[in-house]
Amino acid sequence: MARAATTSDVFNAVAEERRRDILELLRDGELPATAVAERLGMTQPGTSKHLKVLREVGLVRDRRAGKQRLYALDARGLRAIHEWTGGFEQYWSESFDRLETYVQRLLHDDEEAQ
Repeated sequence: MARAATTSDVFNAVAEERRRDILELLRDGELPATAVAERLGMTQPGTSKHLKVLREVGLVRDRRAGKQRLYALDARGLRAIHEWTGGFEQYWSESFDRLETYVQRLLHDDEEAQ
């Protein structure tokens, strides 16, 4: 099944590395697009394009402050990703439990061999 367009699918939106960089930067607080571009070494038009996509999928919100538009992370939009990845938590927990059991068995066998 084909994925939805990037502008409507949070998974496709965060698949782009630069957008993840923007989200990480905005985690510390709101910034104007010019500051995002400067801090990430991006062009202003490229930054604006990424911010638009992030805003359209609900990961970023914006507000006017004088002549500037300030962007901020809206982590509620990450809920779908969190819920999807959370489904793998049991798998990883069980894998780590098996690894711990294996390591303990190796240590026990090593102690007996000495």
